Amino acid sequence: MKIIKKLIRQPLSLMGLLIILFWITIAVFAPLIAPPGENQDPYMMIRHSYSTVPTAPSEGIPFGTTEGGYDIFYGIVWGSRTAMIVGLTVVTLASLLGVLIGGIGAYAGGTVDYVTMRVVDLFMSIPFLIAVIVMTVVLGKGLDKIILALVVFSWPDYARVIRSEVLLVKKQEYVLASRLMGGSHLRVFLTHTLPNSIHPMIVLVSVNFGKIILIVAAMSFIGIGTEPGYADWGQILNFARNWISGIPGEPFKYWYTYLYPSLAIFSFVLGWTFLGDSIRDIMDG
Repeated sequence: MKIIKKLIRQPLSLMGLLIILFWITIAVFAPLIAPPGENQDPYMMIRHSYSTVPTAPSEGIPFGTTEGGYDIFYGIVWGSRTAMIVGLTVVTLASLLGVLIGGIGAYAGGTVDYVTMRVVDLFMSIPFLIAVIVMTVVLGKGLDKIILALVVFSWPDYARVIRSEVLLVKKQEYVLASRLMGGSHLRVFLTHTLPNSIHPMIVLVSVNFGKIILIVAAMSFIGIGTEPGYADWGQILNFARNWISGIPGEPFKYWYTYLYPSLAIFSFVLGWTFLGDSIRDIMDG
């Protein structure tokens, strides 16, 4: 509760919270804001035509359409759900895996810690973005493939952070006292060591949430992310690639094809960045 009160008092963290709450609201009420068609996969954007030329915003199509006739407003609204699903899934699984490997290794020490950290070093020696792209290309298009690739190559960051904290906490007197009183290693790790080592993970999770969305958007933009038509902000930008420069004499004629998804990505990432930086400042203070 103290952290929440401090976050609300800081302008940047409050702004970050409001932006995040805005997108959470959009994601939760997406079926009401942009109802899908009958028997339609809600995560596939509504298609008004098969025209190769984008359509300007009009009544009934407030944000216009992309190349191929996809509804931009529908893509922005349901893309918020895509962003939330990807972000929550990746940071949750990656952080749990990092805690499991890095935390247990640090608590056990000796050979276990040495082996786990060599595995972490191995993964961190691989260029992150290239590894994710290659794995996604090999597995094929699809949100589940992207999530899997991101989890596989993002957990080492969490492992290193939790390891450094566990190494400090396990030497504290209350941890040693718990062991002397007969507490099992599992009990001491779960009730004393881990809860007091987890705080830096909160900062890392909030910062990485926005980072993950940027990576997913970039992959969809270059055509190796989600399948065509999927409600993904990067996918919408991919459809806008041929229209960013407009036409001769009218460079901003198709501004709506890239402005709305760009604002969505920018605000979403900005919100999580503000929140993460504020939490770090509060904890450091």
